Amino acid sequence: MILEHPAYRYAAAAAAGKIEAPRYVRLQCADFAKVAEGKSERWGIDEERLRLIDGLTGLMQMPPKSLRAGQTVREAAAGYQWLLWVASLCVVHRAAPEKRRYTTVLLEIARKNAKTFDIAVFFVLLMLTEPKFSRFFSVAPDGKLSRELKEALREIISSSPALREKFRILRDMVRCKLTESEYIPLNYSNDKLDGKLPSVFLVDEVGALPNSYAIEAMQSGQLTIKNKLGCIISTRYPKLNNPFEDQVAYAKRVLDGLDGDETLFALLYEPDNTKDWMTDDRILMHANPLALETPEIWEDLLKKRQKAISMESARENFLCKHCNILYQGAGTEAYVSVEDVRRGRVEHIDWTGREVYLGLDLAMTNDNCALAMVAGDGGEGILCDVWAFIPEDRMLEKNRAEKLDYRDFIREGKCFACGDGIVSYGFIEEMALGIEERFGVTVLGVGFDRYNAISTAQKLEEGGLPCTIVRQHSSVLHPATKWLAEVIGRGKFHYEPNRLLEINFASCKCTYDTNLNRFVNKKRSNGKIDMVAALLNAAFLLQQEQLSGGFVIQM
Repeated sequence: MILEHPAYRYAAAAAAGKIEAPRYVRLQCADFAKVAEGKSERWGIDEERLRLIDGLTGLMQMPPKSLRAGQTVREAAAGYQWLLWVASLCVVHRAAPEKRRYTTVLLEIARKNAKTFDIAVFFVLLMLTEPKFSRFFSVAPDGKLSRELKEALREIISSSPALREKFRILRDMVRCKLTESEYIPLNYSNDKLDGKLPSVFLVDEVGALPNSYAIEAMQSGQLTIKNKLGCIISTRYPKLNNPFEDQVAYAKRVLDGLDGDETLFALLYEPDNTKDWMTDDRILMHANPLALETPEIWEDLLKKRQKAISMESARENFLCKHCNILYQGAGTEAYVSVEDVRRGRVEHIDWTGREVYLGLDLAMTNDNCALAMVAGDGGEGILCDVWAFIPEDRMLEKNRAEKLDYRDFIREGKCFACGDGIVSYGFIEEMALGIEERFGVTVLGVGFDRYNAISTAQKLEEGGLPCTIVRQHSSVLHPATKWLAEVIGRGKFHYEPNRLLEINFASCKCTYDTNLNRFVNKKRSNGKIDMVAALLNAAFLLQQEQLSGGFVIQM
């Protein structure tokens, strides 16, 4: 049955490139298609539940104000909507079919793509089918936004004769008479969110929330729920520091295979190309999957794009809300792709006898620091190893905030917890001074940012390691930044397995100065990039040597 279903047809077509969809959506679609085709040993499709969903959506009527008014939800639903509902509710453990795979659904989609309606259909389906006395909540930045879901539920139920008698719509809640389940909208500003025990929750417009408290409070209340589900949805917002950016960055790591979380289902409708928004229709297609099947929406988007082209004051709203592009003026882009980085990964590097350069990024003592080692491979490539350092007493705090488990990286030998509340510079200095003996190499120089590192550099100099200040300016680092990206693009950047380094690369964002010099921008990057910063300091010295025949100019 599933192979004839619109959910599978959409996923298979998107994964194969037959439907325009951004890269991370294609990755998620490929995973679903694999399960639907029976190629997964662990996951399968509950077709009985699939038939139930088809039947229930056939009883739901589209609201009168909808472009598809008069049709059932089953008739009107777009391909991406079917994928969202079916994957989230019908992918189960083969060994325990009563247990759903996904506990978190993340939807990043442009405005006016019916995202609140999508979750309202979720809630109707689940309120009718989940165990008795289940509790449902929605949270948003303010009460009006939180009640958007309640209004969407009311419209669907009131428009559907088969459902009207099964629900009771009250002022502060919606109750299902069949299961005695209740849905209550909450106000982030006024409600204490702990202790709510939700079977299912929605956190809406996460990009407008000041922090991740709402998500964490809802998830912590689900510890005893067998088939828990949390829905996290938003458009982009014109600021980097918001919890949705963290959620999206984490989902990308999962889809890139950098994190093994198999309980997250993420549809990230953000365009692969963010530069050519004035002319590239695929940008609109990537951010607006509903427009691919609704001509009225497509025509409206083209009009909005033309207005944004003509009026610069309209661009931020258009790009953020209708293209899922974080508009920050001069081009901001990913530095390199993780796929290109991983092309050069090798199981082992023999460093014995090599001449190497080290790079330091000490940053703040209560934040991540890093030490990198690089050497030429005798051809056009670069050999590399990088280590991170974190304060031991802040490890659990960092795990929660960054959605990483630094204990794994420590076990892998690519991260060290040193010091208490702050990183121990002494530990890093001892490691740098021991590099020659540990690896059998000769250290030709150490590149460092003078910020927080002058004392350390003096100690390294006293220990016999020549140190060079690498000024952290685009005019200085642009050549090394460009060169490293080119080496990575050719698959010539070689390193031993190092997931934390790959995550750092995935977080990097690049910007250009007024002279079009390219540089990695820490403030605009989505996460820690200290390992890449240390690597660039080392790569700067290596490039100087190759350009000048062994003579390094202090910058």
